[in-house]
Amino acid sequence: MTETSEQRSRVMRAVRSRDTGPELAIRHLLWNLGFRGYRTHRQEIPGKPDIAFIGPKKAIFVHGCFWHGHACQHGANAPKSNQCYWTPKIARNKARDEANGAKLALLGWSVLTVWECELQRSDLAETLTAFMRTGSKARAGRGTRVVKQER
Repeated sequence: MTETSEQRSRVMRAVRSRDTGPELAIRHLLWNLGFRGYRTHRQEIPGKPDIAFIGPKKAIFVHGCFWHGHACQHGANAPKSNQCYWTPKIARNKARDEANGAKLALLGWSVLTVWECELQRSDLAETLTAFMRTGSKARAGRGTRVVKQER
């Protein structure tokens, strides 16, 4: 049985853009690793990173695979309905993500993107720790992007 337009609208309104389950999981992991003092969704920082450490200029984006067009099995799924809207929308999201990463790099920020599908990786804590401690390219898993401006 397919959803009516009203049912689909209700479901889409319930999709949150901040304080999502994956984002809260990363924040909890960072807290447990001893990395505290972060800020969330700061509007003055390009791209409004999900998690930002202002002093060391470190930004972490937690992206949903479908919404941001990740190359994993969830992100590679084409939308089943309203493709004329969703295909360009996801392409715009990807372009915006790249542009925001470039803006942050120009401002001296290190950027880490954690994809929703990577939350179960056994080395995620190591990746976060390496990113936070060294500022150099963290040992990233498939699809994890770390952008660092060389000084």
